[in-house]
Amino acid sequence: MSKKIYFTHDDYWAIWIGGFLLLLGLGIYLSNQPAQVASSDWTSVMEAENAKAPFKTIEWYEASDQHLAIKGSSTSIGKLIKKFTGKPGGWSSNPATSFITSASKAEANQVKYQADYEEALEKEAQLKKIAFSSQSLAALANFQDDGANDIAVTAIDNWRTSVEKSQSLKKKLGLKAGNKLGYLLILFAFFALLLGGAKAIAGIPFAKFLPGFALVFGMGVLAYFIAGQADLKAVGLGYAIWAIIFGLLISNTVGVPEWVKPALATEYYIKIGLVLLGAEILLSKVLAIGLPGIFVAWVVTPIVLVSTYWFGQKVLKIKSKSLNMVISADMSVCGVSAAVATAAASNASKEELTLAVGLSMVFTSVMMVVMPTFINWVGIPEILGGAWMGGTIDATGAVVAAGAFLGDKALSVAATIKMIQNILIGVIAFGVAVYFTTKVNNDGNTKIGAGEIWRRFPKFIIGFLGASILFSLIYSSISDQAAYSVIEQGVIGGFTKNLRGWFFCLAFVSIGLSTNFKELKDQLQGGKPLLLYLIGQTFNLCLTLAMAYLMFYVVFDGVLAKI
Repeated sequence: MSKKIYFTHDDYWAIWIGGFLLLLGLGIYLSNQPAQVASSDWTSVMEAENAKAPFKTIEWYEASDQHLAIKGSSTSIGKLIKKFTGKPGGWSSNPATSFITSASKAEANQVKYQADYEEALEKEAQLKKIAFSSQSLAALANFQDDGANDIAVTAIDNWRTSVEKSQSLKKKLGLKAGNKLGYLLILFAFFALLLGGAKAIAGIPFAKFLPGFALVFGMGVLAYFIAGQADLKAVGLGYAIWAIIFGLLISNTVGVPEWVKPALATEYYIKIGLVLLGAEILLSKVLAIGLPGIFVAWVVTPIVLVSTYWFGQKVLKIKSKSLNMVISADMSVCGVSAAVATAAASNASKEELTLAVGLSMVFTSVMMVVMPTFINWVGIPEILGGAWMGGTIDATGAVVAAGAFLGDKALSVAATIKMIQNILIGVIAFGVAVYFTTKVNNDGNTKIGAGEIWRRFPKFIIGFLGASILFSLIYSSISDQAAYSVIEQGVIGGFTKNLRGWFFCLAFVSIGLSTNFKELKDQLQGGKPLLLYLIGQTFNLCLTLAMAYLMFYVVFDGVLAKI
C-alpha cells in the first residue's frame, strides 16, 4: 500500500486526529490530578458497607458522594478545558442567556434561590436524622429483620431525594457571569487548524476549506443553541435533528454554494468522533454488568441484523443491497456509528447513508420519549426497562437520557448495554466487508483474497478498537478513584466526550447540506426503506425485551442484587 494513502484517506486521518486528541487529554489530566485522588479511599468504605448491610447505608451514600465529587474536570485546568470545548447553554425564554450570563443575572439567581436552598438543607438534615434512626434500628437486628430493613430503605430514599433537591438548588446558585462566545471562537480556530491542516496535507488547500468550515461550524453552534431551548429539549429534539434540518433547508432551497463544499466531510468528522467514542468503551464496565448484558447486546443484535437484511432482500425486495445493509445495521446496532461503518464496508452511496441516518434520527427522538413513558405506564421493572432501552434505542446520548427518566439503575444498565453493543461496530464492519467483497460484489469468477477484504474494511475501526483497549488497560492499572476522577471525569467526561459531540454535530450539518430530496427520491423506493426500519425495529423491540427478561430475571437473576 502506498505511503501516500496514510495522509490522504479519511480513515487514517480519523486515527491520527482522534489518537492525538486522546493522548493530549491523557497528558493533561494525568499530570493534573485532583489532590484528593492520592489520599482518598472511598471505594473501600463503600465495599465495606455493602458487606455489612443488604441495602445501601447512609455511610455508603456519603462515601459515594465524596468519591463522585473528586473529578478531573473540576480542577482549574479541567474547568478551563470544559469552557473551551463546551456548547451553548440551555435557555427558556431569553435566547441571549445561552451565550451570555450577565452579572445582574448571576446576582438575581442568588436572591431567587438562596432561601429555597437553605430550606432544602434544613429538610435534608431532618430527613437524615430520621434515616439514621431507622438504619440504627435495622442494625440492632443485625439487618435480619426485613420489616426494619424496609423502613430503613424508605427513610434513606427520602433523605436521598432531599439531597438531590438541595444539590440542584446549589447548582443554580453557582451560576456565574460569563460569555461563551469567546470560547466558541477559540474552539472554532482550534478545529479549523486541526481539521483544515489535515485536509491541506490530503490535498485540499486550507484557504478553500476555511470559509466552508466557518459556515458548517456556525450551523453546528445554531443546532446546539436551538436544542438547548427548554421546551424543545423536554420533548427529545436534540442537536442532531436540528443540524440535519438546517442543512436540508439550505440544500433544498437556495442550494449550497461551491465555496462550502470542501468542508462538507460527513465521514471525516464522524469517524474522528467514533475513534474518540472507543475510549468510552471500557472493558471493565462491560464485565461489571456480567453475562446478562452481554447476551442482550451480542446475541440479539446479530439476529436482528441478519433477519432484517434477509427480510429486506427476500420479502421487500429492496434493489440496493448496500442500502438494505446500512439501514439494518443502523437500526440493530447503534444508529449513526454503525451506519457509517457499514456504509464504508459495503460501498454504500452518500444518499443511502443519508437516508439511513435520517430514519435513525427521527425514530431515536421518538423512542427516547415514548419508551420510558410506556415502561412507567405498564409497570415494567426499572432494570428490565433500562436493559430494553439500552438494546433498542440507537444513539448513546438518547439511551442515557431515556434511562435517566426511569432512574439511576435503569440509566446504569441502559448505558452499559449500549456500550457493550457499540463494541460490535468493528465486528459488524469486518463481517459486512467480507460478505460484500466475497458475495455481493463478486461475479463468482474472481478469487477474492485478504488484500481486497482489507481494502474494503473501514480502517478507522482500528482506531476505535485501539482507543478502547488502551483506555481499558489504563483504567484497570490505576486505583478506582483515579480511574473515575482522571479517566471517566477527566479525559473522557471533561474533554473527549465534548469534542465527540462537536464532531458528530459537524457531521450532521454536513449530511443536511449534502442532501437534496430529489437525489433521495430514488432511494425511497416506494417507502420500502421506511417499512424495513419499522418492521426491523419492531422485531428488535420484541426480541430484546424477551432476552432482557430471560437473562436478568430467569437465567442470571442473582445479578439484580449487584446493580
